[in-house]
Amino acid sequence: MRPEPSLAPAASGVPHRSQLLAGLALAAAGAIAFSGKAIIIKLAYRHEVDPATLIMYRMLLALPFFVAMAWWAGRGQAPLTARQWRGVLFLGFIGYYLSSYLDFLGLQYISASLERLILYLNPTLVALLGLLLYQRRVGLRQVIGMAVSYSGILVVFAHELALQGQAVVLGGALVFASALFYALYMVYSGELVQRLGSLRLVGLATTVACLCCILQFLWLRPIAAASVVPEVLWLSLINATVCTVAPVLLVMMAIERIGSSLTAQVGMVGPMVTLLLSGLLLGEVISAWVLAGTALVLAGVYVVTRGRSP
Repeated sequence: MRPEPSLAPAASGVPHRSQLLAGLALAAAGAIAFSGKAIIIKLAYRHEVDPATLIMYRMLLALPFFVAMAWWAGRGQAPLTARQWRGVLFLGFIGYYLSSYLDFLGLQYISASLERLILYLNPTLVALLGLLLYQRRVGLRQVIGMAVSYSGILVVFAHELALQGQAVVLGGALVFASALFYALYMVYSGELVQRLGSLRLVGLATTVACLCCILQFLWLRPIAAASVVPEVLWLSLINATVCTVAPVLLVMMAIERIGSSLTAQVGMVGPMVTLLLSGLLLGEVISAWVLAGTALVLAGVYVVTRGRSP
């Protein structure tokens, strides 16, 4: 999705030590910040707010940051062509609006831990879509990694199904669809990333998504539905800033310093943080089945990302 480091590396091609440490810290901070999204959403649902209202507040509060991001990255650049605008609208709709809304819907039915693990399948989905849409080669190592990851999801899914019943099927399907649409965004964004730059594209696409979420609320809900308890507003502000805008910037700065592959591998801390926070803040049970499934998912994604060419 994003270009490899533009900062000058050492002669050997390896980032300088200070650059490496900074990149690792940024990548870890971004993964930890983003991992809190599901926790915040689950906490907000305790105040009887519906998904359309909750995502509207998240995107409304994030909108000024993304507009500023798009403006900053577009300074001195050529205006977008009609074809590029169509691409931005399409990618913003599927990659940030539809994907986010399906995720919010799914979190009504499954735990934050399972949601994070399903979304973490993104690298495997990108590889599969690359094979289906562009006939990109998938090596044996990647196939093994995918098999390990999906077996981990099945372990956690079966555990939740036994505890919570059929609602887990609906929730898991919604979150998986969310991951699939975001993978489509990543697959189709390559050309626009090259032409617009990653920061400008993310700013524009997320602005489109914010507007979609606001319009969706106005279409589905009466204005009176915007009246929510203060706790929901505070949680939405944290979600918009700490768990949405900040991770985007942190991860992009990490990629500039250490590259996308290493950033993705450091991002494996995210599901573990979600697992810990879900136990501490939500009271979700961290069983041996959940730990085993998490270990399998992380191991599989590590194999897939290690097996991909830069």
